[in-house]
Amino acid sequence: MLNIKAKDLIRKDEPEYKENYKGQELTEEEWIGVMLKFPKLIERPIVVSNNKAVIGRPPENVRNLF
Repeated sequence: MLNIKAKDLIRKDEPEYKENYKGQELTEEEWIGVMLKFPKLIERPIVVSNNKAVIGRPPENVRNLF
């Protein structure tokens, strides 16, 4: 629904990312595995409405969804 790559859903300022994954090129499946292992790395909030989704940062993204 977001129409982005898994890597683009990763919070890159988190220590777990910087220590373990910064600079790495992983497959979509591998990035999904990273998010399963470290859920705190997932950008949030993700807002879903009428089969569309946006990342809630900046807040304007949410306003544009409605």
